Amino acid sequence: CTGHPGVRWYTRHTVHHHRSCCLCVSGMNAAVRATVRVGLYTGAKVYFVHEGYQGLVDGGENIRPATWESVSMMLQLGGTVIGSARCKDFRTREGRMKAAQNLVKLGITNLCVIGGDGSLTGANQFRTEWSGLLVDLVRAGKITEEEAKKSSHLNIVGMVGSIDNDFCGTDMTIGTDSALHRIIEVVDAITTTAQSHQRTFILEVMGRHCGYLALVTALACGADWVFIPEMPPDDGWEDHLCRRLTNQRARGSRLNVIIVAEGAMSREGKPITSDQIKKLVTDRLGFDTRTTVLGHVQRGGTPSAFDRILGSRMGVEAVMALMEATPDTPACVVSLSGNQAVRLPLMECVQVVRRNCSVVFMICRSFENNWNTYKLLAHINPPDVKSNINVAIMNIGAPCAGMNAAVRAAVRMGIIQGHTMLAVHDGFDGLAQGQIEPITWTTVSGWTGKGGSVLGTKRTLPAKMLEEISQNIAKFNIHALVIIGGFEAYVGGLELVQAREKYEEMCIPMVVIPATVSNNVPGSDFSIGADTALNTITSTCDRIKQSAAGTKRRVFIVETMGGYCGYLATMAGLAAGADAAYIFEEKFNIKDLEVNVGHLLEKMKTTVKRGLILRNENSNANYTTDFIFNLYSEEGKGIFDCRKNVLGHMQQGGTPTPFDRNFGTKMGAKSVLWLTEKLKECYRHGRIFANTPDSACVLGMRKRALTFQPLAELKEDTDFEHRIPKTQWWLKIRPIMKILAKYNIKLDTSEHADMEHVIKKRSPLGK
Repeated sequence: CTGHPGVRWYTRHTVHHHRSCCLCVSGMNAAVRATVRVGLYTGAKVYFVHEGYQGLVDGGENIRPATWESVSMMLQLGGTVIGSARCKDFRTREGRMKAAQNLVKLGITNLCVIGGDGSLTGANQFRTEWSGLLVDLVRAGKITEEEAKKSSHLNIVGMVGSIDNDFCGTDMTIGTDSALHRIIEVVDAITTTAQSHQRTFILEVMGRHCGYLALVTALACGADWVFIPEMPPDDGWEDHLCRRLTNQRARGSRLNVIIVAEGAMSREGKPITSDQIKKLVTDRLGFDTRTTVLGHVQRGGTPSAFDRILGSRMGVEAVMALMEATPDTPACVVSLSGNQAVRLPLMECVQVVRRNCSVVFMICRSFENNWNTYKLLAHINPPDVKSNINVAIMNIGAPCAGMNAAVRAAVRMGIIQGHTMLAVHDGFDGLAQGQIEPITWTTVSGWTGKGGSVLGTKRTLPAKMLEEISQNIAKFNIHALVIIGGFEAYVGGLELVQAREKYEEMCIPMVVIPATVSNNVPGSDFSIGADTALNTITSTCDRIKQSAAGTKRRVFIVETMGGYCGYLATMAGLAAGADAAYIFEEKFNIKDLEVNVGHLLEKMKTTVKRGLILRNENSNANYTTDFIFNLYSEEGKGIFDCRKNVLGHMQQGGTPTPFDRNFGTKMGAKSVLWLTEKLKECYRHGRIFANTPDSACVLGMRKRALTFQPLAELKEDTDFEHRIPKTQWWLKIRPIMKILAKYNIKLDTSEHADMEHVIKKRSPLGK
């Protein structure tokens, strides 16, 4: 070991093997790529096992050494390039003996398995039997005593690949987010034709035992009804469904959307099919009804940015888990919870699979939250008794995808609580000028899928308009305020809080919901809109890399948004496989630029003759995008040529991704529930009076929890000059991007993931 105290530096040569076995899903290749490259980085010899367990049993050419170049240009590919197959032979002891013999002959003692619960159960059984298999192989003369001694134990680590997200112990399995992207693309396309023709559409998605895809799709598109296996509908659901659809049409809706999981069933255990629902709606209501069964479309396509980052981070953690494993270490599964890497006992996860209602609600709190949020926002049952509370909602700062989903959820949750909801147009300007009007349940119909800001948004801060704002708060009798936006929303909220000393009208509860592509709001690890921008950058980089691969010897310099925050540049670099990403938070000089140029010059000598460099727009005042372009062009003359691309405002547009729709919906709903409780606390002598620090908060995601943090308390962790938090979690994963780009740097594993237990896990968000 070398390096500083508390930093592990792996140099031991460990033979490591990587394989994949399950129905292929998008994002697997990112995990394969990361496992291979980090394995090579640690000094291990890495093997591909083609065609899953069948390749392990058959051996021969199915088990081949993996190289750095062999996993190039894989990130944007769906499925798995090393193949996947179900294997009957591996279910027998004879088959597992053949597999063990093949591994022993190659000196492989570490196995990385990407698959579902069946694949991981098989891997654990293989490990449990390992000693006995070696004894039988020696007795049969298939291996020598010396070979058996060298391979005396087998280490296993698993990564979960499944679009159903049906594996306990992880917020998201590899492939789930990409499947949601495919589904939402179809829903958006169907919505336009359904509105034109006033149709009812029934969409059947995968999920034989787990309704995660169906539930999140319903939440993300505002579906009228969802059928999932975990929650069979109440008796008489047919009447209830028809009544719901009729009410929606009566309120002016031109379409109805019903989402059905393929495993949906009634309380009697009888299947509920899309054809059955179509017949019900057509016969009883006479609505023009169409059915779409997505099928295997959900498994294919380009992986989303989230799945690429998830696969990459899990691949790195899997190698580290294998490097640290001992004969006494139980086989584990690596996953991410919130933004934290976790390791969980493999069999503990397998034994508690999410396949019945009680398990779902006991283990996966995010599923329960999704279900409860959907039920509240989809059902049109406003209370008869009004609260006499007026809650105003506004958007502040630059527009971003997902803002409208947050507004919709906040409006509907407020109406459910009995409040009168007020829309403030054009930010603080609108609040000062009285651009305030009631907003209703039907007004926000269809807003989840709309990009930008329907309410209108401006960057203006309230400091110079406090008098006018206080007058309008009194005039419109506003009792609470929801501020949805970026850094300006946080600073504007602070200015309103500071004005409480002078203006009593400002003494009302306030909540700031982070919504910005820059992901630079203090108090939250994620902002609404950042995922959509990240996917836009990643898909553009895919096209750029494809162009560079065709022309050969070409390097692209791409400028991203983010202000002084390097989140987009860093995460897009990891998702797109960039060679470098320049950001403000990590200072760089001319020597660093020279190293990067030298790295690309060496890369051009390999079979991978292309380069991708990302630069955050404000990373350095002197080393501009033009400067870096000119430097690379000059230094690479005769070896490679350069092109530059400034992505600009295309990063703020587009329809929201499933994550931003879901995240915005949950944040909007939770903010109003919090305000409702806070209003009860602040009600004194017949009026609302809130002047404590905890009455004005940022609602953000911190590691694994959605938390409310007082605006004033976050000042210490804020760099106001550069509009960024002083501590940012994603900086710790930047070394992963560099290692995967083949830079010889040290990976700090002092904060490696410890083994946890499934039964203690409580995640608030999922994805």
